[in-house]
Amino acid sequence: MSLVTPSIDPRLAGIAPGFRALSIVVDAAPITAPEVAPAALAQACLQVLNDDVPWAEAHLAAWDEVFKAFGARPKRTPCSASALRKRVLKDGTLPPLDPVEDIYNAISIRYAIPVGGENLAAYTGTPRLTLADGSEPFDTFKEGLPVVEHPDAGEVVWRDDVGVTCRRWNWRQGVRTRLDSEAQTMWFILESLPAMPLTALEAAGGELVSHLQKLMPGATAQVQLLELA
Repeated sequence: MSLVTPSIDPRLAGIAPGFRALSIVVDAAPITAPEVAPAALAQACLQVLNDDVPWAEAHLAAWDEVFKAFGARPKRTPCSASALRKRVLKDGTLPPLDPVEDIYNAISIRYAIPVGGENLAAYTGTPRLTLADGSEPFDTFKEGLPVVEHPDAGEVVWRDDVGVTCRRWNWRQGVRTRLDSEAQTMWFILESLPAMPLTALEAAGGELVSHLQKLMPGATAQVQLLELA
């Protein structure tokens, strides 16, 4: 079983008091039930439209305030859960992409929680959530071409020893560590604020693991709760 313990910069307590997250490492197995993924995604979209969770609005509003606290503009660069749910509310659904991505997007949509999925084998060193100094490289695409950008100084980022893996806390993931169904060691991070009950965070993690183990029987998961000191 692969092990990883991400670190959280204690300075973030002043930006997001009460922040907590579930870190889930999955050792993958062959996908034998690909139909699980689009079904989970479709069901999550229906639930957002017809049976939404009671904390959704408050939780996403809290993320807006956190983004503002470190200088981001949530209307332009919202947290990942807000962006996904806006598409569902506008179009009624999301098109399937990759089975693993569809599953963690389904959890994000259903539980109104930012969920990141990363290829842990592509990391150098341990994932850490911290404040950028502005010099760190971030690989992405712009107008269809690969480019290297840099975060703003003071921006909250996920990073490893090489550079930034996700900008503006959970707004945009980089290319280098991007997850797809070919990855053998998958790392998921489910990020919540106090507006979302802890029991709901735990339920979201349990549902993510359940869907992944139905998608690829034999996969094993390690779940760890991370909290700011």
